[in-house]
Amino acid sequence: MIIRTRRRVAALTVASAAALVAAGCSGSGSDSDALNAQGFPETITLAAIPAENSTDLKASYDPVIERLEHETGSTVEFVQASDYAGVVEGIIAGNVDLAFFGPFAYVVAGINGAEMTPLGAVVKDAGGKPGYQSYGIAQADNDSVNGLADYAGKTVCFVDPSSTSGFLYPTAGLIEDGVISSGAESDISAALTPIYAGGHDASALAVKNGDCDAGFAFDTMVDNTMIDKGELTPGEMKTVWKSETIAGSVFTASNALGTEAIEKLKTIFGEKMNAAAFRADGICSDDCRITDERAWGVVPAQDSDYDGVRHVCEVTGSEKCRG
Repeated sequence: MIIRTRRRVAALTVASAAALVAAGCSGSGSDSDALNAQGFPETITLAAIPAENSTDLKASYDPVIERLEHETGSTVEFVQASDYAGVVEGIIAGNVDLAFFGPFAYVVAGINGAEMTPLGAVVKDAGGKPGYQSYGIAQADNDSVNGLADYAGKTVCFVDPSSTSGFLYPTAGLIEDGVISSGAESDISAALTPIYAGGHDASALAVKNGDCDAGFAFDTMVDNTMIDKGELTPGEMKTVWKSETIAGSVFTASNALGTEAIEKLKTIFGEKMNAAAFRADGICSDDCRITDERAWGVVPAQDSDYDGVRHVCEVTGSEKCRG
């Protein structure tokens, strides 16, 4: 069993990219000579944004943090960012060492010059493959919305302009169904009334409450998470569209950590960041899931896994793909 060390975790909520860049995190820009015996900085900064409304995002990352601190000998500072842009800018500015990105945000980060390496993608269940789907959703009794074509002229909830399953893939679907002509904000607004809910659960709740006629959210949020939390009841919502499988959300490391440290992190994430390993080492028990995507664990990933996202960026021509 792993002997748990006392952790000093900074759960910082930042309002913008500029705030994260100026947050004073040690990050990969710290003195490269200040490495511990395992070859890592004394402090490692891990940044993420919530997939659902959460006042304590850090709690869902506690197993990851404990594993990292034990394996690297570093203190992990957890940063809760308010948007993807904050994490991207944090990587670029050298204030973030590790980040958890949705696929779209990962691609945008690379386009904008973030030098980073994938460490592993999350999977829902043991033996599963990384990936998920975007759902188009409406109230079950809403007879006016039965497919994406019916989104025209409606008030539609998206998640975030930098969300893979909450914006990018839905935009591609709306183009394919002739609702919008491109991913440009002006073209979207001309065809429907977009609302950016900020979270997948917030998008689904807005549809449930009638604030949006229809919306988008990722599959397990609608099928499992919100039902388990009592926020939706089975059969209350209907799925009117499903995207192709999207590459899974991914943990990444700033290249400033160095090749040797990154290779060690790949092994840690690929072999030891999962519920079975956590239980074996006494890190957690029973419902042992990580990140607020409620993943079972992490499996190896590589940059080419996200070529599908890059293709959808080309299809939509979205300015969001350029950051």
